[in-house]
Amino acid sequence: MSSTAGKRKEIYKYLAPWPLYSMNWSVRPDKRFRLALGSFIEEYNNKVQIISLDEDTSEFSAKSTFDHPYPTTKIMWIPDSKGIYPDLLATSGDYLRVWRAGEPDTRLECVLNNNKNSDFCAPLTSFDWNEVDPNLVGTSSIDTTCTIWGLETGQPHARVYVAGHVKTQLIAHDKEVYDIAFSRAGGGRDMFASVGADGSVRMFDLRHLEHSTIIYEDPAHTALLRLAWNKQDPNYLATVAMDSCEVIILDVRVPCTPVARLSNHRACVNGIAWAPHSSCHICTAGDDHQALIWDIQQMPRAIEDPILAYTAAEGEVNQIQWGATQPDWIAICYNKACEILRV
Repeated sequence: MSSTAGKRKEIYKYLAPWPLYSMNWSVRPDKRFRLALGSFIEEYNNKVQIISLDEDTSEFSAKSTFDHPYPTTKIMWIPDSKGIYPDLLATSGDYLRVWRAGEPDTRLECVLNNNKNSDFCAPLTSFDWNEVDPNLVGTSSIDTTCTIWGLETGQPHARVYVAGHVKTQLIAHDKEVYDIAFSRAGGGRDMFASVGADGSVRMFDLRHLEHSTIIYEDPAHTALLRLAWNKQDPNYLATVAMDSCEVIILDVRVPCTPVARLSNHRACVNGIAWAPHSSCHICTAGDDHQALIWDIQQMPRAIEDPILAYTAAEGEVNQIQWGATQPDWIAICYNKACEILRV
């Protein structure tokens, strides 16, 4: 190893052939600096690209590029930090699709569609892959429902296959549902929350789906677009309203009253990501070209300023991800660029 290996750069940048929207870090232990990127082209034909950082040359390269119908609303690798499942990633758009990553060929394993009326599909706004049970995936849709899917990975005739079925579908909100996220509470398998156009955060338990809990309602009933659970303390979650410059932190033990508001962004917030390794750090990103890291230890005292600010993005930051297996690194997307930043 050369002496420069210890002096790792603070920022690595990758320029894609098209504008980027969705992005996710791989969590496999043998694929350290690997990300999946989804294009944002306003037509049917879109792309997903898997990129990897070569730690010797300090350059990102594309390992696999494949076609995707419509832009991906979210992309996510299977939460398999031990590397025991097949190397899968999922995308949402018109349907939920599960892919098997390969270099160079990534292939489609299955398309999950629970619409009985085949002429019409209500687009999926988001999904979440359950960390405790990777056979569970929850999707949110503009048709007001959330669907929990059961995946099966089997091995007929020496070829591993992936299939899925609807475990449960529920009308989650009065209007479109924009995001869904499983909670680590109670074992981490059965609890999830959703946000949507009705301006509410609702919490569900797969064991008792007959009722949900409203954790928060926006006073003006503004749509809530994003939802993220604290990775270490399942009492806390963050949400952001449409066209809002602030991120709202909620404590499920004190419903309906935010415990903190993070409001230093000068344009609307697009992304929120909790630290994978700390209960009191969260990163937010927005149209003001900034990614901000906050320490929320002072709650319920007001949190005035972020502890770190990255202001060198050359465009509106539309996506932010904190690496689960790489807690020193945050990834952001703007325009055609994906950057990873050492924090």
